[in-house]
Amino acid sequence: MYIHTLLKKYIFLFHFLLGFHFLSAQLSPDLAIEQANKELWEKFIDKYGIINDFVGERPTPYDCLLSRPNAFGWWTPIEDGSFFTGLYLAAACERAKFTDSDIDKDKARILAQGLLKMASISDVPGFIARGVSTDGRTHFPIGSNDQTIPWFYGLYSYLKTDIPSAEERVIIEKKLVEVVDAVRRSDWKFPSAGMFTGDFRDNLLHDRFLEVPCYLFLLRATYELTGENSWLEWYKNALLEYPEGATKTRAEICATGIVYDRAMWGERRDYLWIYVVKQASLVELARMEEDASIKANFQKGIENNRADVMEFVKQYSEFDNNDTKKFGNVNWGECYPTWYPQFTKEEAIELSRKRDSEKAGERKKYERNLMTNPLAAASIIALSGHSEDCELIDKVVSHYNYSKLYMGEFFFAEYAYYLRSCNK
Repeated sequence: MYIHTLLKKYIFLFHFLLGFHFLSAQLSPDLAIEQANKELWEKFIDKYGIINDFVGERPTPYDCLLSRPNAFGWWTPIEDGSFFTGLYLAAACERAKFTDSDIDKDKARILAQGLLKMASISDVPGFIARGVSTDGRTHFPIGSNDQTIPWFYGLYSYLKTDIPSAEERVIIEKKLVEVVDAVRRSDWKFPSAGMFTGDFRDNLLHDRFLEVPCYLFLLRATYELTGENSWLEWYKNALLEYPEGATKTRAEICATGIVYDRAMWGERRDYLWIYVVKQASLVELARMEEDASIKANFQKGIENNRADVMEFVKQYSEFDNNDTKKFGNVNWGECYPTWYPQFTKEEAIELSRKRDSEKAGERKKYERNLMTNPLAAASIIALSGHSEDCELIDKVVSHYNYSKLYMGEFFFAEYAYYLRSCNK
């Protein structure tokens, strides 16, 4: 009897340990990506086809009209809808090509439809909304480079596939050109809406790598869309111009890459998620460019960026999938309780800094540093097109348990996985 009982205990322990092994074992890259896709579509992509930053209460129309918690909508679930969805649409197009699945093609259509909505809910020409409130239309008033360029890139990538219908293609091409032309008429600044109508944020003519490849990409891609030589001439002239205060031409800044902005960031190293679309812009520019010397500048920048982010991509191994830090941002209204009217961008930025750190917790920063940043680095590496990087990218994307993440920024896993060279 004793032996029988002991045997049962050993059998139980064996099955317990075996089950624990399966629960804790790292998934293969393809299964990890399937998990990421499932989690993203079930939790973070809303009914409008837009990625939310996190799962939380959607701002009301009054929140948006009052610019609460701030005029950017920073720290709310709808902070980066056009930014994230634009980049993710490019990945979704590659996934659909890879799987040849009707479901994946429909997912790409849903994302494209969402992006078109973000460009169609304001009467301000060229304004791209970040997301919408509970009424499906009201939005925060301040746009940006970070929203508009990925928005353009995503729809432009979609047009390069065979997914859109002829009618849909016409609608998208018209909207892309309309937005770029509006930004051009605003001296390459990005318009605001609502209470901030007539004001602008960011400037594509600035002397930063943040803007330079994006400016060139818009010019060259718009020529490709329209066939109008004026866009091509603007592009050729812009390549050889020196941005105000610069000692390098835009072509030379492209060759320098992300390090051109290093001093601006100081000690911060959590910004790579902003630069994925800059690397993507270089890749598109290199693809379209026919002049060998100019193409070489773009290719050098792509390689420099790959080398620059190698030190960051390996930080994926520091992320603990069992970490229990507090993610208080779900209750963003309690984390950012201070509010007052804002009439300038500077006032909005100042207000955005007033938070209850104890209620917000440390989990968002933890995910940004050790999940978003390495996955963004992997995306930048994937765009460089080296087959020898596929193994590293696979290690990064398969490290995370996507069912435990709070931030929708893990869409970069699919971007890195489907843009890597071994899928081509």
